[in-house]
Amino acid sequence: MFAAYAARLDAEDPLSALELGERPEPEVPPGWTVVRLRAAALNHHDLWSLRGVGLDAGSLPMILGCDGAGVDEDGNEVVVYPVIGGARRTLLSEKYQGTLAERVAVPAGNVLPKPPALSFEEAAALPTAWLTAYRMLFTKAGVRPGDSVLVQGAGGGVATAAIVLGAAAGLRMFVTGREEHKRRRALELGAEAVFEPGVRLPHRMDAVLETVGAATWSHSLKSLRPGGTVVISGATSGPNPPAAELQRIFFLELTVAGSTMGTREELAGLLGFCAAKGVRPVIDTVLPLDRAREGFARMAAGDLYGKIVFTV
Repeated sequence: MFAAYAARLDAEDPLSALELGERPEPEVPPGWTVVRLRAAALNHHDLWSLRGVGLDAGSLPMILGCDGAGVDEDGNEVVVYPVIGGARRTLLSEKYQGTLAERVAVPAGNVLPKPPALSFEEAAALPTAWLTAYRMLFTKAGVRPGDSVLVQGAGGGVATAAIVLGAAAGLRMFVTGREEHKRRRALELGAEAVFEPGVRLPHRMDAVLETVGAATWSHSLKSLRPGGTVVISGATSGPNPPAAELQRIFFLELTVAGSTMGTREELAGLLGFCAAKGVRPVIDTVLPLDRAREGFARMAAGDLYGKIVFTV
């Protein structure tokens, strides 16, 4: 079957480690099932894998891709939940072959019904970045309609998802971003107001969603009301801010919550929410899988707003 896979690892030139071509049919252990993929989405995780982060040479060659939607063995339209359980949880494409292929094998419990209202491309875009944003907002942040939420870093996949989901749920979404065109796009997606990084906001926030890390950490804490919550799911600018600001955290009784991906039940909730509310993931580009190299290059250059999806 045709697939996009990591043939080797290269920290300096990850695209050179990407190969497109034939791979063996997936192995199907007892209790697993095969999904014939119709669409699969690209994540930064795939670029990091090519660099050797979370993927070791002993696992090569490895078909990349965490997210996908397709048809199961009974002809049902399904979405793949990418977290494989066990003694040590892992994502597809780390220990088990991924979704950038014609077919993928997953545990039977890792397939969910695809809502008819969502296309295969839309459904495939949801399980990683959008599920992460959904959990941050609705499980970890403790916010409710009318509350104010600051999203640091306009343009990122999780940040974009959070803006759309939060606005649809009746939250007041505020966004920071370095680039003017990305701030403008955030307004188009439902943000109430946008700002340059680090500026004083019109009022304190009930919650802050943090994926940037060291560069925005101090601003995130200063932007919270007493008793507010900052939820962290990434640190693209570095994991170690110059100061932890512990005094601010304990004096204002702030909550710092970590968040990673989401549960199968949360993915089901996300799919249902999108179908019921007419919410659709922001898709930057749709390409056939045999042009996957173009999609990887676009992501590596940072020249996108929304998901890159491959059709199979």
